[in-house]
Parts: sequence; C-alpha cells; structure tokens
Amino acid sequence: MSDWFRNGVAANTVSIDDRAFQYGDGLFETIAIRGGQPRLWRYHVDRLARGCERLGLVLPDSEVLRDQLDAAVQHSSENTAHCTAKLILSSGVSERGYSRKIPSDVVTFIAVFGAKTIAPARYRDGVDTIVCDTRLALFSVTAGCKTLDRLEQVLARSEFASKTAFEGFTLDADDRLICGTMSNVFIVANGFVITPSLERCGVEGVMRRHVIDVLSRNGIDVEVRDVGEAELFGCDEVFLTNSQFGVLPVRRCGEKIWRRHAVTRDVMEKLAANNVPECAT
Repeated sequence: MSDWFRNGVAANTVSIDDRAFQYGDGLFETIAIRGGQPRLWRYHVDRLARGCERLGLVLPDSEVLRDQLDAAVQHSSENTAHCTAKLILSSGVSERGYSRKIPSDVVTFIAVFGAKTIAPARYRDGVDTIVCDTRLALFSVTAGCKTLDRLEQVLARSEFASKTAFEGFTLDADDRLICGTMSNVFIVANGFVITPSLERCGVEGVMRRHVIDVLSRNGIDVEVRDVGEAELFGCDEVFLTNSQFGVLPVRRCGEKIWRRHAVTRDVMEKLAANNVPECAT
C-alpha cells in the first residue's frame, strides 16, 4: 500500500460520508513522475481547472497543489525516477443527498505508486486491441473531464481482462470511435493525423494534448473530428496515447492488422525529443 496524503497531511482513512465515495463527485489525475518531477504538470492543472469549473468545485492554488505533490513524491518509497502519482479532488463531506454548495471547496488526496513498465517490443512492434461492446453515453455534461466516475471504462475493460489485448476501443451510441479505456486514439489516413472529437463524451488526455501541440510546433496539423468505426478499420495506421506510456503503435484490432507505422514512428521520435523518452525505446 502507498502512503496517502489528505490536504498535505498523511492519512490512511477517508470518511464514509465523503462525496467521492458516495457519488464519485470529484476529479482525478494520474501523473507520470519522471526524474522526480511531474510530467506535463501544466496540462494536468489545466484539465483540473476545466473539470472544477464544470463540476462547481473550487480549484486549489496550483502552487499549493504542486507543493503537496512534491512532498508526496519526496516521502514515497517508490523509485521516483519512474513512478506514478494519483491526485484526487473530492467535493468532500456533506449532508446526505445529491445537493451541495456551488462552488464547493475540495479535499485533496495524493499518493505515489510504482509505474508499470511497457516492454520495448510493444513500442517497436505495436500492441493488440479490440473494439469493446460497451458504449459511451452521448452528450455527457462532463465530456472531456476526468471525473471519479469511471464505470463505463470499468465495464469496457472487463471485456478483455482475460484476453491478450492491450487496450480496447470504445465507441459512442452512434458507433463513432471515441477513445480507449485508458488511452486516446489517433489514426493516420492518406498522410493526415486524425483524432476523434471528444465534445460528446470521452476524456481529453494530457498526452493527447501534448501530441497535438508538439506536432503543431513541427508544422503538422492534427484533425480533430468525428471518426466512424469503418474509418478506423480503413485507415493506414493507428496509435494510442497515455500520460504514462506516451505513444504506442497499434498492430492489430480483431482481424485487422496494421504492418506499417511510418507516421507513428515520426510522431514517437518527436515525442522522444519533447520530454517523453519512452518513445525512443
């Protein structure tokens, strides 16, 4: 078990009346710690700010959050050269019922965990995926935010828990490609890099944003638009992004196999030169 901190103070309990437990009323970030420092910290804070505005929560001062995160990392017994921090903002304890004050002050929970290591072969050869049966609800008021309610992802992930697939693609109710259970998705078609719109549902990942920004600085525009399931299977390349592993090529989805990853390799090289060394594996 990792050591948890509540509002910067060591804690090993949470109130049964905390709304994070009762209703999933809050937000979280999973932050890659590399060389003792949080990667893409500004992007994480920006997403928290958008989530707090959407949920009616008071965003803690970013310097206070950073101090609390740094303290948790320093206190950790994990290898802080390569580990993962989880930061949770809960709307806190309230009287029974859905209603609460808007905006509400938050309770901050932070802990540090060991990071999973991705085999170099997966960066080189790509990963296997499936399309999940679980559909994401359309027009969610929390679309793009990383709320504590991850039940759709839990159900989707359970579909391939005993299989060899690394990730599962999730579609919305209209069969549009949205994201993976733990990742964002990019496709390459006719030389263009495309990622699904997340206006209706899904989570805007920080690595997704980093890829878009890095490619933009290199003169490559990423199309953000609706992507149908048929377009997924008809495209030239597919890759995944995630705050922890960076970028991974997709080798297979069901019976479909992608053998070439030239554009994906170029994206990985650019990411490796921009604070994501895993992509150089």
